[in-house]
Amino acid sequence: MRVGAHVSVSGGYPKALEYALSVGCECLQIFAKSPRQWKGSSVDPDRAAEFTRLRLEHDLGPLFIHTAYLINVSTTDELLREKSIDALADELVRGSVLSAAGVVTHLGNDPAEEPRAAAKRAATAITEAFSRSESSHPDMRLLLENTAGAGRTYGSTIEEIAWILESLPDDVRARTGVCLDTCHAHAYGFDLSSAAAWEAILDEFDDRCGPGILGVIHANDCKFERGSNKDRHEWIGDGLLGESAFEAMLCAPRLSTVPAITEMPGEVPDKDSVNIERLKMLRERCSG
Repeated sequence: MRVGAHVSVSGGYPKALEYALSVGCECLQIFAKSPRQWKGSSVDPDRAAEFTRLRLEHDLGPLFIHTAYLINVSTTDELLREKSIDALADELVRGSVLSAAGVVTHLGNDPAEEPRAAAKRAATAITEAFSRSESSHPDMRLLLENTAGAGRTYGSTIEEIAWILESLPDDVRARTGVCLDTCHAHAYGFDLSSAAAWEAILDEFDDRCGPGILGVIHANDCKFERGSNKDRHEWIGDGLLGESAFEAMLCAPRLSTVPAITEMPGEVPDKDSVNIERLKMLRERCSG
């Protein structure tokens, strides 16, 4: 399992690459534009191509794009829905230009508390976003991220995510996967504490969503207890998931090809270098 971090590109792609290598990244995630705006300047194809070339040269990959936080594909608000579809289509195009392996998105919320209806709304919005991003690369996947379950955020359970996948046309479903955030899963109530617990959750993903559905893991510890519904990231081993959960994750045979990305609070570079080193140390125990 490759490990990496979410890296800022505010200083440009070359500096982002330099930083990622300096903190030990083997893969990385970025925002392709401001995460708090609907629109942004387009990605320069030449700079993107050079970024891709350098990443390949340094064996730094895969790359993941995280979409803007404003996107809400589950909403019943028609104006917000339309803006979300356009924004998601734009992120898919950006990810393609940057040769990303996946585009990670949150699913928004279901104010009507009708999860089946929310799944269908999300599925039709995702399908339309793919239609509007015809130039997106066919090998790039849209990855649906699970939530911690606060309020009516959609996608806390494997079942809710499976309902979306089941509602997608076959061609869109083939290009859609899942991003599992460990902090969110723990905060919702999933047990990730042991190898057996990981086997159980992976079995459920296989049964409900299909084998190979996981495209990336957001490897974040959690400040609060299991089932708290509080999305507060903590450094690896310092939270209530603890080292054992991440060791079990890193040693799970079915996850060997699924990259892990940290999204840590704190100051650079320590928040990234320390947590990546902790994950690498736990990975070494798999063969010990």
